[in-house]
Amino acid sequence: MTILVTGGDGYIGWPTALRIADRTDERVISVDNYGRRRWVEEIGSQSAVPITTPEERVVAASDQLGITNLSFVRGDLVDRSFVDELLSIHEPETIVHVAAQPSAPYSQINGDRANYTQHNNLQSTRNLLWGLKEHGMTDTHFIETTTTGVYGAPDFPIPEGGATMENEGKRDEVPFPAMAGSWYHLTKSHDAANLRLAHKQFGVPISDVRTAIIYGTETEETRASDALKTRFDFDYYFGTVVHRFCAQAAAGYPLTVYGKGEQRKPFASLEDTVEGLARLALADSADRSDDFAVYNQVTRAISIVEIAETIDSVAAEFDFDTSVEHFENPREEDETHAMEIENDRYMSLIGDQRQTFEEGVRDVLETLARHSDRIESHEDRFVPDVLLSDGTAEANGESDSVPAESD
Repeated sequence: MTILVTGGDGYIGWPTALRIADRTDERVISVDNYGRRRWVEEIGSQSAVPITTPEERVVAASDQLGITNLSFVRGDLVDRSFVDELLSIHEPETIVHVAAQPSAPYSQINGDRANYTQHNNLQSTRNLLWGLKEHGMTDTHFIETTTTGVYGAPDFPIPEGGATMENEGKRDEVPFPAMAGSWYHLTKSHDAANLRLAHKQFGVPISDVRTAIIYGTETEETRASDALKTRFDFDYYFGTVVHRFCAQAAAGYPLTVYGKGEQRKPFASLEDTVEGLARLALADSADRSDDFAVYNQVTRAISIVEIAETIDSVAAEFDFDTSVEHFENPREEDETHAMEIENDRYMSLIGDQRQTFEEGVRDVLETLARHSDRIESHEDRFVPDVLLSDGTAEANGESDSVPAESD
């Protein structure tokens, strides 16, 4: 048996591949094209946590954890010939598809970035799904991290996948309508539809894992060595709200809350995220409840102001000089939206596995206390910039738009 993890050099992909390999004797193949490293360099930033190369990580996994069944393949999933070769050689029985350009703000910069994001994300998924069909591998369990961002922010509890619609006295269960708020989120709306179609037409067993905003720096396995750490982005484009607030605290900046900040967003810790993906990847087909299932990968919804206040409180343990400041909100959004999102299927999947928000924040701040110099040297990355035609960043520019927090 072979388990393929795409996006294996990324923030979620690397610790997921590591955990899966640690829990099975089967082969685990990690695949990536170094895209995240290029995109972050392009906007003039870097990971706050120094990271080794994927090849060095594989060696460290063997040396530090005794993991000998993990390997790395470099390649671009947009390249159909590469995907065909990958599937032909390794014949995976499970694919955990985490690879994507994941930033909403990056996709909003200009038309080139919007086009790139949509082509990169959608073509990768289609290549994999059609590859399974054309190579006669339609029994392969396909697990993809889409996003809770496909739901938008409706004023009713968000279901875990489908919804009941009624018209002229008739009712039926339908996929939840796509309400994406960025060109990136729209790729995941399309992917969700493509996953459903691949299941219907090809019979591929699908787990659509709609990932919330993820925070944290450590998992059980990455704690073993600095050579096993995953990346941590804190810039405007690739750093999520929790990570930016934590980086601001480490750099001595006030935590900038737009408007009231009472709107709630869905969150999950890195530890809980990796656990869910690993359990899905290692589950026997008989243990899966359905050949097509949607999971809201959320442990709780948290308001932006609660995030800031929690980080401010925990930061005191590390002698960071922090404060919470409110600024006029440049976004058009409901600053008091109390998001409700169903997550029974996902919580059942991870069972007793839990990391509280405060514990996750403490992990982040403990990590950043060791690497605050890497943040301070890139403080200007907290605010949006314009990218020039040659792909480099122009400091202190203004973005055309300020979209909602990215995943």
